[in-house]
Amino acid sequence: MPEIPELTVIAEILERCVVGRQITAVQVLKPLVLRNLIPGETPEGLLVGRRLAAARRHGKFIRIDLDGANAQIVINFMLLGRLYLCDPAKRHLAKDHLALALDDGQQLRYHDEKTMGKVYLVDDLNLVPGLFDAGPDALDPDLTLECFLDRLRPFRGEIKGVLTRGACVAGIGNAYADEILFRAGIYPFRKRYALSPEEQTRLYHAMRDVLTESIPIVRELMGDDMREKPRRFLAVHGKKGQPCPVCGGTISEVRAARRGTNFCRKCQPGTLVRN
Repeated sequence: MPEIPELTVIAEILERCVVGRQITAVQVLKPLVLRNLIPGETPEGLLVGRRLAAARRHGKFIRIDLDGANAQIVINFMLLGRLYLCDPAKRHLAKDHLALALDDGQQLRYHDEKTMGKVYLVDDLNLVPGLFDAGPDALDPDLTLECFLDRLRPFRGEIKGVLTRGACVAGIGNAYADEILFRAGIYPFRKRYALSPEEQTRLYHAMRDVLTESIPIVRELMGDDMREKPRRFLAVHGKKGQPCPVCGGTISEVRAARRGTNFCRKCQPGTLVRN
């Protein structure tokens, strides 16, 4: 699942490579991911002739504004959704779902191996499921330490779940939650209520630092290819069995519900308790 660093860079690539371009044709290759929430309009009627006016990240979503219309494209990539640019003559991949032909001769395609993501066409952002249900963005300048601690207070579950579910803060998924908790030295399965004030403060600063530091690295590694998910630079996520970069111990992995949690048992001591 793309998270804040990848989605920030994807929005930058869209701004650089496609914003200002006019949509000349639309191909709905697999309708399942497309959600047209504007009654009486077809995707072709909404999109053909419109220019892509702006692109931005909103939590785990990408929003693309269209000029000359009160309409937007909103993308929720979910697990394996990806955008990519290519020559229209390039053969479609089996899991390409949507293709927008642009007036510079490129196609912007949405690809999704799991068909879990959604591409919404809306004139009211409130209609997009989950867009405004999450908490403030994890990098929102207004999310001060005090605000973060206030938002944490009602939650009682495992701290990794608190970070990833989005109700507390938006934009963090499985990978960067592992990195944040490693940086903070907090065991991922600790209950939120068991964290001391000092640990909660460390968590806030680790969250801001890890996400902020990762964006320029992702920007360099991704280049202009939005399909890239550069995470080899991460300290613990995806590093099961490798040495911890801090203490040299072995990175552990606990799997549940098809999701792996990576952490260092020496740097993040704790005991897994389910109740």
